[in-house]
Amino acid sequence: MPRSSIRSMTPIVRNTLLRVIGAKVGIRPATERDLEAINDIYNHYVAESHVTFDDEPISTDARREWFSHYGRTGRHRVLVATDGDEVVGYASSSRYRPKPGYVTSVETSIYLAPDAVGKGAGAKLYAELFKSLEGEDIHRAYAGIALPNPASIALHESFGFKRVAIYTEQGRKFGRYWDVAWYEKPVGEPT
Repeated sequence: MPRSSIRSMTPIVRNTLLRVIGAKVGIRPATERDLEAINDIYNHYVAESHVTFDDEPISTDARREWFSHYGRTGRHRVLVATDGDEVVGYASSSRYRPKPGYVTSVETSIYLAPDAVGKGAGAKLYAELFKSLEGEDIHRAYAGIALPNPASIALHESFGFKRVAIYTEQGRKFGRYWDVAWYEKPVGEPT
């Protein structure tokens, strides 16, 4: 069913359908076996969207090197959303900056397969990601959102992120400049 059909439904029917669809989505830590699917999802946005400022597809070797910085424990993790055996999205908490003073800050990212957008997988991924980070020595989570991106803004705000800055014309892609909104979330304390 196209997303436009879901959006045109009455709220009660739409919310019930999204709960049923979302109930099928599983969340688990990513493994090396997931890297091809993660790369396919990400490279879709490289080619088709301004939401990442990479302009060339990421190679499998580069994705493998990227994945080596994450673990099943600690501040830096990657989780995947699955529908059956298919990876339909991923979320990560990454090192924010390399300097030691930033060690308790993470940057979060989330990418969904186009067919998974709007069906609850993103909310499930972020819920599990932040649950998995409980008890870690993290003070703040940050997210940079290339504008416009109302769905990503809504998702981040629903998890307690607040907009703290807009960098104008921060990135260039597709022959134009894009603004980036920066969001912040306290972690390890009430929001």
